[in-house]
Amino acid sequence: MNLHFTKLGNGKPILIVHGLFGSSDNWRTLGKKFSENNTVYLIDLRNHGRSAHSDEMNYEIMAEDLMNLIIKENIILPTLLGHSMGGKAALMFVKKFPDILSKLIVADIGIKSYPMHHDLILKGLNSIDLNKINSRSEAQKKIAVHIQEVGVQQFLLKNLYWVEKGQLAWRMNLNIIEKNIHEILTNINIDKNFTKTLFLRGGLSKYILLDDFEEIQNKFPNGEIKTIENVGHWLHAENPREFYRLVVDFIKE
Repeated sequence: MNLHFTKLGNGKPILIVHGLFGSSDNWRTLGKKFSENNTVYLIDLRNHGRSAHSDEMNYEIMAEDLMNLIIKENIILPTLLGHSMGGKAALMFVKKFPDILSKLIVADIGIKSYPMHHDLILKGLNSIDLNKINSRSEAQKKIAVHIQEVGVQQFLLKNLYWVEKGQLAWRMNLNIIEKNIHEILTNINIDKNFTKTLFLRGGLSKYILLDDFEEIQNKFPNGEIKTIENVGHWLHAENPREFYRLVVDFIKE
């Protein structure tokens, strides 16, 4: 699949892939900052953003999509940065294609599998009947019944767009994402990998726990784990300055 992407700046290449229910637009501000010294590719993974919809949704095929983009754009030794689901896709990429990357950055996701924890989000999204709703404010009222955090509501509703006057639609392929949610939560069964890797975790997040450090460090002998304190899972949005600093320092090493 040819993925939709936005290309910014000049210099060493950085590929950025978003998390579940997200899109490349979530990374536009940081992407512009990174592009001051690098060529940045802000990528929509399949079934998300402006990339095509498909019945297939797993990390193997997401990794192949990224490789296809790298070949098509003739990208040499990029840094791949992935958040959450995008981080898992990046881990699968480095498993399948171990000699392609210069460096790997995995933002707030581990190698392990995760229990189902998106029930309320899926209920909220499915409560929005796009045949009856004709404004974003109506959609927000519906989703607020299931999801209290305004920031999460707004993040999810960024997926809505106007097909035509009075008709909203989802950019993401909600049906296929829901159907394949357990594929998204699965572990990445990776052997030892010697790619220079940075795992960034939010100090308030539960995605990478202290108990996970040993396995991560065993699988990635050239890896390191750093914590951004007082932030949760959306660490790049909650403290973009510190996130930017840690990423740039790692790339420059």
